[in-house]
Formats: sequence, C-alpha cells, structure tokens
Amino acid sequence: MQRVQREGTQLKVTGDTRIKGLTLSKELVQVIQKANAFSIEAWITPGLKQQKGPARIVTLSRNGSERCFTLGQDGDAFDVRCRSTQSNANGIPSLRSQAFSIQPELTHVVYTRSPEGQLKLYINGTLNHEAQDAGTLKAWKTNVQLGLANESDGNRAWKGTYHMVALFARALREEEVATHYRAGSQAADTPVAPLVVQSPEERFFDQEVAPILANHCLECHDSFHTKGGLDLSKKASAMKGSKHEAVIHAGDPEGSVLWESVWHDEMPEDRPPLSSEQKEVLKRWIEQGATWGLDPIDPALFVHGHQRQENWVRRLTREEYVQTVWTTFEVDVRSQAMDILPTDTRADGFSNTAYNLTVDLQHVDAYAQLAAIIVQQLDIPSFARRFSKNIKFTDNDMGALIESMGKWILRGPIEEHELFALRGITTGVAATGGDYEQAIGLVIESMLQSPRFLYRIEDHLGDGTRWPLDEYALANRISYLLWGSSPDAALRQAAESGLLYDADRLVEEVDRMLQDPRAIQRSEAFLIDWLHLDRLNHLAPSSEHFPDWSPALAKAMREETIAFFRHLVWEQKRPLHELFNARFTFLNEALARHYQVPIPKDLPSDELQKIQLTADSRRGGLLTQGSVLSIGGDEASMVARGLFMLHEVLRGVIQDPPPCVDVTPVPTGSGLSQRDIATKRIENKSCGGCHGKFEPLAFAMEPFDGLGRFQRQDRHGNRLREDGLVHVPGDTAQQPYETTLELMDFIAHHPRAQATLTWKVVQFAIGRPLMVEDAEAVEAIHQASMAQGGSWASLMKALVTHPWFTTIQTEKPL
Repeated sequence: MQRVQREGTQLKVTGDTRIKGLTLSKELVQVIQKANAFSIEAWITPGLKQQKGPARIVTLSRNGSERCFTLGQDGDAFDVRCRSTQSNANGIPSLRSQAFSIQPELTHVVYTRSPEGQLKLYINGTLNHEAQDAGTLKAWKTNVQLGLANESDGNRAWKGTYHMVALFARALREEEVATHYRAGSQAADTPVAPLVVQSPEERFFDQEVAPILANHCLECHDSFHTKGGLDLSKKASAMKGSKHEAVIHAGDPEGSVLWESVWHDEMPEDRPPLSSEQKEVLKRWIEQGATWGLDPIDPALFVHGHQRQENWVRRLTREEYVQTVWTTFEVDVRSQAMDILPTDTRADGFSNTAYNLTVDLQHVDAYAQLAAIIVQQLDIPSFARRFSKNIKFTDNDMGALIESMGKWILRGPIEEHELFALRGITTGVAATGGDYEQAIGLVIESMLQSPRFLYRIEDHLGDGTRWPLDEYALANRISYLLWGSSPDAALRQAAESGLLYDADRLVEEVDRMLQDPRAIQRSEAFLIDWLHLDRLNHLAPSSEHFPDWSPALAKAMREETIAFFRHLVWEQKRPLHELFNARFTFLNEALARHYQVPIPKDLPSDELQKIQLTADSRRGGLLTQGSVLSIGGDEASMVARGLFMLHEVLRGVIQDPPPCVDVTPVPTGSGLSQRDIATKRIENKSCGGCHGKFEPLAFAMEPFDGLGRFQRQDRHGNRLREDGLVHVPGDTAQQPYETTLELMDFIAHHPRAQATLTWKVVQFAIGRPLMVEDAEAVEAIHQASMAQGGSWASLMKALVTHPWFTTIQTEKPL
C-alpha cells in the first residue's frame, strides 16, 4: 500500500487512506463508558504544519458527524471532539489547543478526560489547554469503529508518521504524562504484569490436578504420612514413586499405578472414589506429560475448590457501617446499629466473609430506620455548606450540591442516572411546598440506603486481565483495610491528585493513617474475629466444675488478650509472631488469682496491669491465655483445641469424619485423662489418620483446664503432662518438646506459623478465603513484611504496595 509505509516500528501515511478496525468497537466503548474516563496518547510527526478537517489522527466514530471521540489536526492546532450528554453527536464543543501548536516534528500529544468531566490536552509533557464538561459518556454509541489517518467514511485524511498510539480507560495523571514524555516514543509498553506467569500445562495442574491430589490423596500420601513410601505433595517425591515402584509415567496413563488405582476405585482408600470427571483429569494430565505446577501442594489452598473468587460487591459489616457513618457524618449510631442490625455470622473463620454478608428484609428495614436516625442527628444546613455555598432549589445549584455531596457519601462520583433520581426527590419536595432542609434530608436518607453506601463496589469490567484500580476504589481499599471505614478528606484528596499511584507517596499515606486511633481499632477487630473472642460474651461453664466462675472473669480474659495484642503490636511494635510466645500479659486481681499467678501488691482489683511472666507460670503468648484455652470447653477437649491450632495457627487442613463415625465426646474419668482419650483415638486405625494430625498439637495445653487454670492433676487425680511431639503441616518430621513454653517458642519461630498470621490478616483484609491463585502474591507480601521486621505496620505496607492489592482482575463485558 503505497500511501502507507512501515518503517521499523513506525507507520508513515503519505496519502489519502483509511486504517480502521475490521469489527465494531463495542467492548472498547463499554469499558470506557463504565469508567466515564479515558485518555488518548500519541507520538506522531505531522506531515504538514497545516491540515484541514479536522484531519483524523485517531478516531472512534461512525462517520463524519457521529463519533465517540476524535483527536485531529485542524490547521496548526490539535482539536479533540468528545461526545457526551452535554455535546452534540459530533462531539461539539471541542477542546482545541493553542494556535501554532503543531510543527512537522516528533510530537507527544495526550488528551485526558476524568470521571468528573475535567478535560486536559498536553503537548510534549506540558498542559496546553483544559476545560470542563458537565456531561457523561453515556451518550456514546457502540456502532463505531476505531480508525487512524481518516474518518471511517473518508474525506478527513491526515498525513504524518505514527510512532505510538495508546488508549486508556482512565484519565492519565499529570505526572504520568510527564513520565511518558520523558520516556520517549520508543519506550516499551508497560501493562500490568500478571501476578503469576505460568505455562498452560502448569495452570492446568494448579487448577485441575492439584485440587484432586490435595483433597483425595494427601491425607495418606503427604510429606509426613508417606503411606507405602509415597509422597504426592512434591514433584520430586511424586515422580520418584513409592518404595516399590514409580507410580507416574509421563505420557502413559495405563502404565501409571496412580491412574490405574483410581480408575479401578482402589484409591482413595476408605473414602468415596473419584468421579469420572476427576479420573479423566488425571488421565489427561499424565497423557500430556504430567507437567507439575505448584510445588509443594498446600491442601489449605484447595479447601474451597479451585475457581477464582473475586469480591466486586461486599456489604459493610455492622462495625464497618458504624465507622463509615461516623467518618462521613460524625454521627455516632453504634448503640442503635448494634441493636437494630442483624449480627454478622461467621464463615471461614471470620465474620466479614463476603459470600456470607447477605441482605434480608430485616437488613432493609434496619437500614431505613438507621438512615432516618442519622438524618435526625445531623445538622443538615451545616453539612450541606461543606459542599455548596448556594442554598437554592434551582436545578444547577441543587445538582452541583448533590454531585459534590454524593461523591463524599457514596465514596466516588455519582452517575447521571443517580443524579437524575436524586434531583427527582428535591423537585418533588419543592413542588409540594417542602423546604430546602427537608429536601436535603431526604436525599441523604436515600443515599444512606443506596447499594453504593451499604456495599463496597468495585468496577471489574475490562478485557480479562488485571487493571489498576481507579483512584476512588484504591482509596476505599486502603481505608477499609487500615481503618475499617471510608476514606477521610486527606486520603480522598491524595487519591484525586493521583498521589496513591506513586509508591513513595502511597507509603507516606499509609504511615499517616497508621498514626490514627482507627488503625488500632481495626487491628483489634482482626484479633477479635480471628480468635472469636466474642464467644466469651456467652461463655457459661459448668457451675459444678467451676463454682468460682463469673461473667466478669470472661470479660477480663477478653480484655487481657486485647491489651496484650495492643501493647506488643502498637506500643512495642514487635513482630507479629511474638504474639505466640511473649512472656508478659495483662491481669487484674481476679484473673491473676484464677491463673494462680503471684499477685503484685499494687495490682488493681479491676484494672488490667502488665505482668511479666516467669517460667513457673507456664504461660507465654496468646495460646496460654484463658480466652483461647476456653475453646476446649469444660473438659478442655483435645479435639477442639487441636483443631484450633491446626486451622488458625498452622493453616492446616483436615477432612470431616465419615458419616458412620461416632463423634460423641468421651468423658474423662479415673485413669482416663484427655491425653489418654486422644492417644486411643490416634492409635485406632479408623481414627488415627486424621486425629493424629491435630490432637497432638494440644498436648502441651493438657495441664490447662477448660478455663485456662494450670494444674498438675485433673479432677479425677490423673497426672497431666505438657511434653510431646508436634508435627507442622508440610514438615517431614515431628518436633519433640518438654514444656508448654518450649512449644510456644517453636511455633513462634516456625515459618508456617509466621506465614499463617500473614494469611489470616490478608484473608480478613479482602473478605474471602485465599486460594491457589493468591498463593504467590501473598507469599511475596509475607516475605516483604518479614524483611521489614514482620510488624503490623510492615505487613500493612507490604500489602498496600503490592500489585495484588492495587489492581483488579477484570472480566470482559458480556
């Protein structure tokens, strides 16, 4: 094509031509419309100083008079036409650069439109012209094509050289424009890199094969329980095979013992056989070469299957609702909210798990009541003046107020249809003789019941890859992570200024927010949820076995754990893993007597005071505090305590017992302690395979009764021991210990327990269980945190600055 010449990476247009897409650009239009923002960036060399038209440099249009946008050259100036609900179909009025802006030389031109309608035109890294458009991009049509060098129907030809053209579904920030200009026309594209780079075969293993091995094979064939000498948790050991033979022959399913045993339902032993679909997965995997991915396989990653989970919509918890109302309005509705709103129930270890945060009619009624309560307590005129000084019913003034106020209350710009609906409220009030204050009050009540207030909603529309979060979504993620509440004015301003996309400025903002008392409250909310401390509010032990029990003691236990956490994490700023073995606690007189800890003379009767613990107390860290030990119930159950250790401390997995197994607790008696009962279960062939994985984890706590008192004998006179052997998931051997404190030190320094703390915090932060797709990113976050000391602050910074947190996995439009 003589009129278009390719010169290396450049495209030179020397005559009339049309370069356009083969299909309509429906997906592109939908993505940009959803963002209500976009940018056009181009490195070009105009062929002529003067060109008529505007001559089309880049256009997304149907014909010469119907378009979404056009970047063109009109005489010696750049002219950008963008259709909106406030323009005509041709994108008029346009944004035009200053005269004499164009020279026949290499030029960098960028046009940006923000969600608020702020239009900017940059030339060679410098702002040339700007304007404001009150409309939105909802007026765009999908019957358009993307084109270069001419209109789609001809007659607007542009001549010159293209060095680079890029489109963004967001407004580039001024600093980004300057950076791109300095990088030059030959700079490489820098899309958001995938968090995990895998071959299709590795991805197939992680998503299809590993879940089968984890959930059906590793119970007997992991690195510790190597039944028959076979360990299927690691590539090397799996390919080596059992003590008799290799069990996997790549490319030959029929010659592979693994395939044959599952095909004939010989394995898994004493468990339901694999489905035909699962068998076909294993066969296909071996046929295609038995490529391995995740190594080692961690069963904890496959508890919830292998399908990616993303939280694009997540209801505020009761606590988040209360905090958000306070941040937004400075109105305290804690007592009313806790009384009216249904309790958030626990799922997967936390009460903020997104899939469990449903809304029923009780919620709907409660939110309506609370909205009215908030408005009643609010000084409406004063609140409204924060957003507009013009207290009038006119369309322009009321519209401007609702837009500004809505952006604050709904945590991001409101859309045109929302503005229209809210203006309908104020118009209705005015028509019936109502006053300004009544109208604004009803608007606020409506916003308080909007899904955008009650939920955290993130835009996931894209091309199926990871995209950077927009500035408002990123600010919301950060704020709810650190504070459990909406962004304050400073964070909102930083977001709108684009500062959160700068790594150094982002860390500065996190540092600022960590100095706020809300950061302490949010971390304590994690602690309370992780350890389920709220159950202490309902603890009712046997009065026969614990005659000295009182609710005040439960309250003291709960406060002990929170005070211990606050002191170690926030005052001492110690690594989080020291929560497992720090040799101090906080006691009042009653709790000290209960624990049989020597009482200092000046110990207050009610107020908690820091106490240094000696080795004689056998106490040190969270796991030796009554709030945690009471998980075992009146009988100090090894099962309950062991499962807690496995799930919450070591991120281990155990399958449910078969339906035929009697799970009735066995009572202790003379000559039969809890350890004796546990040992018999472990030695039982039907039970030991599972119980041996978790009950020994509680052996060190045997001397602590159901309410956390240390004793050498139980009430039947049985001797109680604190020594034992412990196996951590993933380890190949057991670790012996002699005392409870020795085990606490071992756990505190074990990489699995340290990583589990990170995983639990991250799960709480994102509101869903972590899965195999998350593993590499969370491990990187953990290592970055540990490299900076492993404190709460270092973990928050490592999390907030990682691309896994600052980007979102998009989906293509339907």
